[in-house]
Parts: sequence; C-alpha cells; structure tokens
Amino acid sequence: MAPSGSRSVDCWRVLYWIPVLFISLIVAWSYYAYVAQLCIETIENTGEKIVYLLVYHVLFIMFVWSYWQTIFTKSMNPLKEFHLSHSDKELLEREDRRESQQEILRRIAKDLPIYTRTMSGAIRYCDLCLLLKPDRCHHCSACDMCILKMDHHCLWVNNCVGFANYKFFMLFLAYSLLYCLFVTATDFQYFIQFWTNGLPDTQAKFHIMFLFFAASMFSVSLAFLFAYHCWLVCKNRSTLEAFRAPAFQHGPDKNAFSLGTSKNFRQVFGDEKKYWLLPIFSSLGDGCLFPTCLVNADPEQPSSPSGRNPSIKSAGESHQFPPKPLRESQSRLLSNGQSEGSEDRDTRGTSNPALTIEKET
Repeated sequence: MAPSGSRSVDCWRVLYWIPVLFISLIVAWSYYAYVAQLCIETIENTGEKIVYLLVYHVLFIMFVWSYWQTIFTKSMNPLKEFHLSHSDKELLEREDRRESQQEILRRIAKDLPIYTRTMSGAIRYCDLCLLLKPDRCHHCSACDMCILKMDHHCLWVNNCVGFANYKFFMLFLAYSLLYCLFVTATDFQYFIQFWTNGLPDTQAKFHIMFLFFAASMFSVSLAFLFAYHCWLVCKNRSTLEAFRAPAFQHGPDKNAFSLGTSKNFRQVFGDEKKYWLLPIFSSLGDGCLFPTCLVNADPEQPSSPSGRNPSIKSAGESHQFPPKPLRESQSRLLSNGQSEGSEDRDTRGTSNPALTIEKET
C-alpha cells in the first residue's frame, strides 16, 4: 500500500495540470468557433475563406507546437562536476559550524566556473539537490529540483521556464499573441454585423461574439507579457534577476551577463537564423557557464561608499574561482566583441571576468 504522503503529492501533481487543461479547452473551442462557425458557416466569400483558413492553421500549428515544447521540455540537471561526491557529502554533514561548511564548499568550488554568490557573499549551495549551484541556477520547490538559468515557474505550462525551454516559451508568447491578434482582426467585422443584427441570428452568433471578446482580452495580456520578456532577452536577465540582481564578489550587478543586444538575443535563439522561428532547441551554451561582462556604472544602481564603481575590479584583485576554459558556444559570443557597433558599447564594459581570471592564473 502506498504511503498517504505519496498519495497527497500525486493529488497535488494532478491539480497542477488544471491550468494546462483550461488553456487546452479554450484553444480547442477557439479552433471550432473560428474554423467551423466563422469560416465555414458565416463567411461566404470563397477566396477570403481560403486565405483566412490557411493563415489561421499556420499560426495555430506554430502556437500549439511551441506550447507543447514549453510544457514537456524539462530542465536538464546541472553537470556532474557541480554535484558533491560521496566523501564531500559526509565531510559536509559532519561539520556543524557554518564557517567550516563554507570553507569546504570553497575548496570544492575552486576549480568550478562559479562567480555568483548569495547576498551575504556565501557559496550558493542547494542542500536538497546536494550540489553547488551554477551561475543563474535556482531551486524550484514546485519541480523539486535545481533549474538551470531559472526564469520562473509557470502555472500555465506546469513547468519551470529556464535554460532548456526559454526559447520555446518566447515563441509560445509570440505565436499565441499573433494567433489572438489574427483572430481578433478577422473576426471583428462579423462581430459588428452580428452585434448590429446585420446577419441572421444563428448558432454562430454566440461563438463569434465570445471569440472576439476572448481573443482581444488575451491579446492585451499577452502583449504586455511578451514585451516584458523581450526586454529581458535584450538585457540578458531572467525574471528572478530582474527583481534581485545576481551577486558577485564585487557586489550585486544586474548587467553582469549582458553582452549587448545582438549577442544576448543569440544566446537564447542561437546563431542559425533558420531555427529562430521554429520551436527547436538552438540556444547557445550548456546552461551552467555564461560569459559575463563588467559593465559601466548604472544610474539605477547605488554607488559604493567610496564613490568607486562597484562593478569594476582592479587588475590585481584576487579571485577565488579560476574558471575552466570557455566552451565553444560561449567563446563564439565573445570572439568578435571589438567589431560590434555602438549598440554593444552601451552595455559592454571594460573586460570579461572569465577572460580576466584566465590571464591572472
């Protein structure tokens, strides 16, 4: 017999799928209302009907495809090098003092490409997953695991949005917005005709009128959400980082991962333009190591007491964590930094911490 605790957990997991079921039912009804009631039953012009159906089905397929990918693409586990060995686990468990535990974690992390800290300056460690958190990685209580480059946990997809599916989430927002705008625009004239009794009072009247209201309301909310995440992509921030800047040895720096708009975009969507609009994984990197950049002073960020820009380190400052060489995808992002235009100069700083550390060690 299964323990009662596991049964309650299973019940909660079933409840988590209710928002997904709700969205699926709305989409299924909208398909019936648009195709059957509007295009087939109401529109009489054959040419208009064919064009509407063709464009609608393209948007519908891309919308459903990206939504499916966002739901079922699970976050990849951090690389094994970030997990504690059995001996390190035992050693850490034997220590009661926080200072001693931090000393053990510093020793383990000294060869790992980890630059972020907690707000108090401690090593970021997950005692549930028993691993040193890679940069931009956070533990999700709903998924019960550490999520690489975690953005947020989305109830509408019953999944965490992070490194593995952030591109899919962006495409889902884009195609769902286009889907709703197209439905609203093409349904508008028939909505007006039904509202003014210009067309016969048939079964299609309810579907067409409610379809217009639903699509227009979803369009407004999706437009704001999509615009916000476009801004995050351009700044190379996650939703969590937008609310709390990642902390480094020199202090919080919300622009630390920004390499310029074009490179920030390619980090999410990849270098191959043919894949940008398709819900196919093409993001750069492995989710554990991200190029960082020391940026110029940000007027929104409080200055240090000494008046020195806290995000700029002196050349002789020591670093606790010598990194491993940048992987191919990260190196490619930094290869042509000097040839970028003024767009990148606004957000790119004097040097890259990862590259600076390599020169100093």
